[in-house]
Amino acid sequence: MSVIDFHSHILPGIDDGSKSTEMTMTMLRMASEQGVDVMLATSHFYASRHRIEDFLARRRRSFERLMEVKKDFGPELRLGAEVAFFSGMSRADRLEDLTIEGSRVLLLEMPFTAWRRSDIREVEELVSKRNFQVILAHLERYMGMPENKKWIEELLEMPLYVQINAESLLGWRRRRPLLKMFERGQAHFLGSDCHRVESREPNLGKGRAVLEKKLGKAFINAMDDRGSRLLRIGGNTDV
Repeated sequence: MSVIDFHSHILPGIDDGSKSTEMTMTMLRMASEQGVDVMLATSHFYASRHRIEDFLARRRRSFERLMEVKKDFGPELRLGAEVAFFSGMSRADRLEDLTIEGSRVLLLEMPFTAWRRSDIREVEELVSKRNFQVILAHLERYMGMPENKKWIEELLEMPLYVQINAESLLGWRRRRPLLKMFERGQAHFLGSDCHRVESREPNLGKGRAVLEKKLGKAFINAMDDRGSRLLRIGGNTDV
């Protein structure tokens, strides 16, 4: 059973996250001090900007340069992507190459605009027809958009997972509805969504501390177990 950061921009020089190997090493040290065992390296992927093969090549180069310095230091890194939703993605080729390595787990970022029924249908098809284990990234960031309320409710009825940013648990006003989501089984995993050192830093430990204080150690253990099984066997867990 591992402590997993389900969302990070830890790879240097590939997106708006870490700008250098040195910064990444500092971020890894911070995460390690918080007890993180595994970080999912989920660099941004935008189909409108990137060809999959180009993205994969840049990601591999960044990872290999980092590993020359990192070696066995700090949390294990699992390569993946934060895939921005795009129209037609449920029929797109090579999405499997963007999943978390060794799994069918796809970290999906929904648009920060009004959603349409066709968007929700595409997510449903990613799960039901493509058999991806979809994790919705930082769902709480959309909850303040009234135009998407009914669509969020529909998504929460699907057999998928929800990732919440640790930062969102640190303020009491936002914390309460998110804790209820975790209690009801509508939120499943935490991610730091870390980008750098001076802001949007690795903070999974702070979010986990809130969950443990409010929901108990057994809840944290169950979350860690669920995440570990999901990544190890590629999806034979129940939401």
